[in-house]
Parts: sequence; C-alpha cells; structure tokens
Amino acid sequence: MTAPKESQPVHAAHRRARNASVAHSSMIVAIWTLVSRTTGLLRVVVIGAVLGPTFLANTFLTTNSVPSLAYSIVAGPVLALVAVPAIVHTLLAHGAAASRLFVRRLSSLLVMAAGTTALLLLPVSAVLSWVLTLGVPDEARGRARVIALVLLIVVAPQVVLYTLAALGAAAQQAHQRFALAAAAPALENVGLMITVLLFAAVQPTGGDVGDVPLRAVLILGIGATASVGLHAVVQVFGAARAGLSLLPARGWRRDPEVRDVGARLGGSVVVAAAPAGSFFLLLAFAATIPGGALVFQMAYAVYALPTALGARAITTAVLPAMSVAVQAVDHSRFAAAWRQAFTYGAIAGLPALCGLVVFAEPIARTLAAGELHTLTLINWLAVCVAVLGVAQLASGIHEIGRQALYAHLDMRGPRVASLVSLGVTTAFGIVALSLPAGSPRLAALSTALLLADVAAAATVMARVRRAIHPESIADVRGLAIVVLAAAAMLPVLVAGRLVTMEDGDGFLVLTSMASTGFLALGVFGLIVRTLLRRRGPVS
Repeated sequence: MTAPKESQPVHAAHRRARNASVAHSSMIVAIWTLVSRTTGLLRVVVIGAVLGPTFLANTFLTTNSVPSLAYSIVAGPVLALVAVPAIVHTLLAHGAAASRLFVRRLSSLLVMAAGTTALLLLPVSAVLSWVLTLGVPDEARGRARVIALVLLIVVAPQVVLYTLAALGAAAQQAHQRFALAAAAPALENVGLMITVLLFAAVQPTGGDVGDVPLRAVLILGIGATASVGLHAVVQVFGAARAGLSLLPARGWRRDPEVRDVGARLGGSVVVAAAPAGSFFLLLAFAATIPGGALVFQMAYAVYALPTALGARAITTAVLPAMSVAVQAVDHSRFAAAWRQAFTYGAIAGLPALCGLVVFAEPIARTLAAGELHTLTLINWLAVCVAVLGVAQLASGIHEIGRQALYAHLDMRGPRVASLVSLGVTTAFGIVALSLPAGSPRLAALSTALLLADVAAAATVMARVRRAIHPESIADVRGLAIVVLAAAAMLPVLVAGRLVTMEDGDGFLVLTSMASTGFLALGVFGLIVRTLLRRRGPVS
C-alpha cells in the first residue's frame, strides 16, 4: 500500500477471529444462507407456477443468468476468496485507515472492469439470443430471439450490481460480519418473485414467446435488474457498517497491493467463469425441451442449498482464520483448520445426500406448483433432484478445497479444477443432446454435473494434500463417525418415504418430509455429537 504502515495491535475483529468458534460462525452463516437459498428456490417455483413449461420460461431464465456469467469473468465467487485474505492482510500489516483506502481503490478497479464487461455484453447479445432460442419451434423462433435480445439488453447492468454486492459481502466477511452478507440475496429473490407476480397481473392469460407482448417482457427484465440493485445496495450498506466504504477512489494503478489482487483475479478468471459457463451450457442444453431449463434450474437450486448451508458456510467462517495462519506461516494451524472444515463439510453433505435421494419424488411433487404440476414434469424433476443430491456432496468438497487453496495463495489448483469441470460438463452435455427429449436428456445433463463435480473435487483434494504435507489431510476417525451417523438415519428416512407415498395432499407430503427430516437429523446429530465428544474435538 502507498499509505504509511501503522504499528498497532491486531484489529479487534481479528482478535475475535482467532478465538471465535468456527461452528458458531458457520451456524450464523448457515441460518441466513438458508433464508437466502430458500427464497432462491421459491423464486424458481414461482416462475414455474406462473410461466409454466414454456419456451418463455426458458428464455427468461437463460437470459437472466447471462449477467451472472459475465460477472464471473470479472471475478465471480472467486472475489471473496481473493479479497478477504487481501483485506485481512492489509488491516493487519498497515492498519485500519490503509485498509479502508485499499477497499475503495479495489472498488474502483472492479467497477471499471464490470462496467466494461457490461458494455461488451451488448454487441454479443445478438449472438446469445440466437443460441438460447435454438430449441424454439420455427414459427415462433424469430419472435423468441427478439424477446431474448430485449431481455439481455435490460439485464446487462446487473454485471456491475453483482460486482458491488460481492465486494460488499467480502468486506463484511473480512471483519467477521456474516449475517447481513448472507441474508442480503434474499431481498433479490423476493424482488424477483414480486416481478413475476406483477407479470402475471399484466398478462393473466399467460402465453409463450410467440404471443406475449413486449411490455410484459420488459416487466420481467426491469424487475429482475431492480431486484439485483436492491441486493447490491444492502451489501454496500453492510460494508459501510463495518467501516469500509465502496466509493471508488483514484490511485489503484500505483497501489501494488490492489494491482496484486487484480492480477490474482485476472489469473482466476477461469476459476470463476468455468463453473458459471458449465451451468450456462447445461441450462442452454435443457432449454431445448419446453420448460426444461425451468426444471433443471429448480433441481439446481435444490442441489445448491446443501453446499451453501454446509461447505460454503463453513469455509466462509474459517477463511479469515486460514488467511491469518498463512500470514503467520503457521503450517500446523492451517492444516488443522482445513481438517476441521472438511469434517464439518461431511457433516453437512452426507445427510443432505441421503435426504435428497430418498425424498426426490416427494420434493418434486411439492415444488412442481401451478402450471408445472403434471406427472411428466414431476418425474423429470425427481430424476434431476436425485442425481444432483449425490452431486452436492462432491460440490461441497470442491468448494472447501478451492477456498483452502486460495487461502494458501495457490491460484493454479482452483484453475485446473475449474477447467477439468468445464471439460467434463461440455463433453457429457453434448452427449446428452443426442438422447430423447424429456427425462433421459435431463437425467444425462444432471449426471454431467455430477461427474464434473467429482472430477473437480478430486483435483483440489490432490492439491490440498500437497499443500499440507506431511500433515494428515483428513480426520479419519471423525469422518468414520459421520458415515456411521448417516447410515443410522437412513431407516428413518425410508420409513418417512413410505408414508409420503400414501399422502396425496401437498401439505401432508411437506409435513411428512419435514417431520421425518427433523427426526432423521436428530438421530444423525445425536450420534455425531456423542461420538465426537468421546473422542475429543475435531482435529
């Protein structure tokens, strides 16, 4: 930093970081992430209930995902992995004033990059509108491309808004403020649900890409962008509460630490863009089926929930501690933090795997509301939920490993893992297009994501093993206890599944799943808590 170095004690937030319970911090993140992810799932349910299994639903979902992909080119989820350690380092090495200046200069760099990306997205929109409507029947394809083009132009500013939201969340995490950062995305989801309901009020007769008026389409696009804007405003406010302004400041070009972060983000473009690109490809392939993109994204929202509540929440809480261990060159402490995060990730991922596989069909029955509540679409969704229920465990391992590598300042490992994942997704996704439309194709697309997650997880685990050698990579006894507890909860889940087979009412199905799930989790938690307490703390 160009600001003078200050000699001062470790900042109070990071004294708390050294002493705070990882489990407690993870719980805070998990609770608020549950709110955000649940509303994220509900927004897809609302879109499905209102728009139905139509190409309009496919077009809206795919075009609205483009800004997320473009944002990933700027930084994507990697922003927090790079920015949090950098903010921690600046605070510890140079003091609070220098840290504030660092964040403002970093904001200047990121906003400029995001704005440039959003502008470049405009001329590309014509090509994207052509690609995203290939599955639309010939008679409606021209109209579909116009709708896709309009939506892409209206949602382009979301790239900048997502960047500001992510930097605001990272600034809060660096200061051990997790709740608002995790809860803010819920406002975006609520805003989008209101937008879709407003569309339904304006267009009560529904319709598809061949007959829906452009004014109704504009409601969807403008409402989606305004919802992201609300999310960004809340995250900027959260950063300000932590004492960090995101108002851009000049001088980032001559600030070596900001340039270093920029270089690391540039080197991590593949890490951020590849997963988003993989998802976009799968979503575009699913869009070749009427309502296919809607079904796949609904299953994807279910799949993303355990990772967000488990692996991502845990590593969000432990990342600052990992960063401090690296700064202190404390190899053993870093390895212990990794093993702890890995074990807690298994505690979150294995029960979710069991529950999603056993209850795939009842979950699909519950989510397929309104226009989606047909036997065919329920079966499609059930297959996707079951396959992705397995995939979420591998995704959680990949997430934990990737964040650990970033904390260890290993940029190459996450990049290689992302490229491997993209390659597997592309290869198996293309194979899926040769299968019949419907359940076979959607099942194959879900399997492509599963295989990609497994390959990425194996790649990062190999790098972590090398980074912490000769320390042990896993708490073997702790993991064995987790597996035993997961096996013990299966009979409870299977019994609950048998009950839901007889329940036709949606409320009864939901009640049966919830009560069975809580009971099974109680069995799981009791075994884990008892056995882990007997053998000592997770290490």
